[in-house]
Order: sequence, then structure tokens, then C-alpha cells
Amino acid sequence: MSESEYRKKRPIRDKVHEVIFEADTPTGKFFDIALLVLIVLSVITVMLESSDGWPAGFAEMFVILEWVFTILFTIEYLLRIYVTIRPWKYMLSFYGVVDLLAIVPTYLSLFISGSQYLVVIRILRLLRVFRIFKLGKYLNEGAQLQRALIASRNKITVFLFVVTILVILIGSFMYLIEGGQNEGFSSIPRAVYWAIVTLTTVGYGDITPSTNTGQFLSAVVMILGYAIIAVPTGIVTNEIMSEARRGIPRTNTQACRFCTREGHADDALYCRYCGGRLNE
Repeated sequence: MSESEYRKKRPIRDKVHEVIFEADTPTGKFFDIALLVLIVLSVITVMLESSDGWPAGFAEMFVILEWVFTILFTIEYLLRIYVTIRPWKYMLSFYGVVDLLAIVPTYLSLFISGSQYLVVIRILRLLRVFRIFKLGKYLNEGAQLQRALIASRNKITVFLFVVTILVILIGSFMYLIEGGQNEGFSSIPRAVYWAIVTLTTVGYGDITPSTNTGQFLSAVVMILGYAIIAVPTGIVTNEIMSEARRGIPRTNTQACRFCTREGHADDALYCRYCGGRLNE
């Protein structure tokens, strides 16, 4: 049986899955590009709607357009659930949650005024651009970065725990130094807030020390902040270098019918995440 004959005899569910989830086929790529265009247009519509000064009638047009986009995205979301063998796997995945959040605000606006502006979260769906244009190099490098972040999570967790203790100590000391004569340091939580802002070198300037001792401690914290910022960068960089030395297996954009996850080897027959058989 030829490939064209095989494709014609497949169930409609398989054909729809190929269009919606597969970026390697002409129909799949066309669908995803059209989807990207709709996402961009819907985000632009919401951004324009939030601006004032439009002529009469434009507000109604923006509302109509938003409902058209939402209905189309709702149909797409339901189709993704329909063609997935284990729908809850898709619904609980990153893209599944984003797809749901992309349509909920418009319906929520029927009950809560202004919630329709939350649909700007749809811009997260533009992350699909990497799989749509088969940017395998970027997919592989993205997987490498993901593995590096996962490998360094324990070190970063310990680092964040130490930083949390540090800002509490610094904030407490600053409260003792400034609390009696500076309204900005009216409590330890306020002083801890100042410590976080200063340690991260953000420096809003809404709270500033007024005593010589407080200013000296502030200078020490600022200098310390530069050193602290470099720590997580070094941790992740080291893990990225380790991943690069191990080598990156070549992956593709084929989506599993069971869990909807991608990143399988080119010659893989089964999903590396759930064990389900991949489409041939």
C-alpha cells in the first residue's frame, strides 16, 4: 500500500491529529502558520482595544473580533482534546494549560468587567514557532537548556534558600539601625523588602537609609548583590557546558498521540515519555 493510499484510509481522528499536532506535514504546517497569524491578530486586537480615542464603532468591532478569535480557539482546543488518546495529558501539559487560559478570559468577561484583557496570555502560544518552522537546531538547544536547568535545580534551590535567610538578616539589621528614625523602615517586612530591592540591584528609591551606619550597610549590600547575581548564572552555565560535552541527540517535532509531548529521536518508534507508540 502506498503512503498516499494509507493516509486516505486512516480514521478521521488520525487525520485531524496530523493537521493539528504535526508540523512536519504540509497541512500541519499550514494549520500552525494560520494559527500563529490568528494569535498575533488577537493579541493586537486586545492591545488596540485597551487604547482610548478610537472613532465610534471601533470598540464594537474590537469586541466582535475578539469573540471570533475566541470561538475559533475554542474549536481548536476541543479538537485537540478529541484527537488525543489521553486528553487529560494534553489538558495538564504546558501548552494545554496555555490554550485553555487563552480562551477563558473572554468568557469570563461576561461576568467580570475588564478580564478580557487577560487574553494577552495568548502570546505564549507563539512559542510554537520553533516547531512550526522545523527549527530543529533551536529545539535541540532548547532541550539542552531545559536539561541544564533541571540538573541545576537542587543547587539553585539551596542558593535561593541561603539568599532568603540573608535578606531576612539584612532587613532585620537595617530595621534595628533605621527603625527608630526612618519611617520607611517601619517594620521588619518593610526592611526585608528594601533588602531584596537593594540586593538585586534594582534600587527603586522608595525607601532609603538616612543614618551613616545604614548607608554603609546599604553600600555593602549593593556590592554583595553583584556577586550574588553571578552565582545562579555560573551554576546554569556549568550545567550547559556539561550537556554540550555529552552531546545532543537529534530530535524532531513529532507529537505523541497519548501525551502530546515532542522531542523524540528521528528513528524512535515509541514515546520517550509515556511509552505510547508513535505514528508511522
